Amino acid sequence: MLTRFAVAPSGFKESLSAQSAAEAIAEGVRRVVPEAEIDLIPLVDGGEGTALALATASGGQLVRLRATGPTGERIGTHFALLGDTGGTAVVEMAAVAGLSLVPRDLRDPGVTTTYGVGELIGAALDTGARRILVGCGDSGTSDGGAGALQALGARLLDADGRELPAGGTALIRLARIDTSGLDPRLADTEIRVACNPFNVLCGERGVARVFGPQKGATPEQVELLAAALEHWATVLTRDLAVTTDLFHGTGTGASGGLGAGLAALGARLLPRFDVLLDHLGLDERLARADLVVTAEGALDHQTPRGKVPAEVARRAKLYGRPVLALAGTLGEGAHQVRAIGVDAYGSIMPAPVSLTEALGRGGEFLTDATERALRMIQIGTRLSGGRTHADAVVSGTQRPSSVR
Repeated sequence: MLTRFAVAPSGFKESLSAQSAAEAIAEGVRRVVPEAEIDLIPLVDGGEGTALALATASGGQLVRLRATGPTGERIGTHFALLGDTGGTAVVEMAAVAGLSLVPRDLRDPGVTTTYGVGELIGAALDTGARRILVGCGDSGTSDGGAGALQALGARLLDADGRELPAGGTALIRLARIDTSGLDPRLADTEIRVACNPFNVLCGERGVARVFGPQKGATPEQVELLAAALEHWATVLTRDLAVTTDLFHGTGTGASGGLGAGLAALGARLLPRFDVLLDHLGLDERLARADLVVTAEGALDHQTPRGKVPAEVARRAKLYGRPVLALAGTLGEGAHQVRAIGVDAYGSIMPAPVSLTEALGRGGEFLTDATERALRMIQIGTRLSGGRTHADAVVSGTQRPSSVR
């Protein structure tokens, strides 16, 4: 009998936060198993909600301030100070340069800026933090981190010595980078960037071509932006004496190339789950569950490439735990999630609806879908004599599966 549930979803972009998604799933579980023990583990991937989640998990705090948003206006934002003794700050780029902060009629990744990210890093340094974790995800920018470097004191100059305007496409005119004004505290600061290692800056799988259209770029703008970012990597490598590969190195394309810009300053680009999930004790919590439920906005061929359900499934299989994945939509290649440890998956949509309705009713649909899935699992349990795979593992009659 299933009684212990680990609910470990990511957020549904522009619909549900990870916390809201976890609560919606829990409501669906209780409809079927009123006595259930439910461990809510809303997961962050570096995007929206990262600072709050890590501050909460560590007993830290959010620091609220105003900074430059992605379209250049001043907005309310925040970063986190973790509750450790090492002076660690968390800068969530989505909190100041996220796609949700860009009005739909202004979505042009060629002109949006990460300037506010640099301002948050500077503000974190002002608190005395000398270890900064930058969460990448849900970005509304593709400027290669140029804005962040400008905010930290770098000057990006054209052939006439004039400062470049904000945005990625302007980088095609970059002649040199003057680093004499860079914040000197950066030299004594450890910066770790939590990013998707599959995202690279340049090439056919570069950030402009893969994510530019999602951020509002036309096909012509995509190619211009791709050329500008390649030029950006060339000048960065030359003027900052960078020895790592900014063009195709893992994680360099994170958050519209912010990874590359920060790497040029000496930041370490690290797989996001290795950096983020250890703060949440995820492995131990998955091991205690009879069933693991995860979720995200879309399951498709990109899910195995560093998305939350893939990481949850991989870790759950270390302990032989069955995994159910729910999604707003099932895209091309969704079946590939079975190969990464998801035992069953499904869409939360009960019928075709408009995008506006789907986003507005995401919590309701997720709760109802959870209930439907668990009732199906109950039928399967009865047909199999009342014992599930999870029961066998917990009782010790079946060994947990090994790492795949």
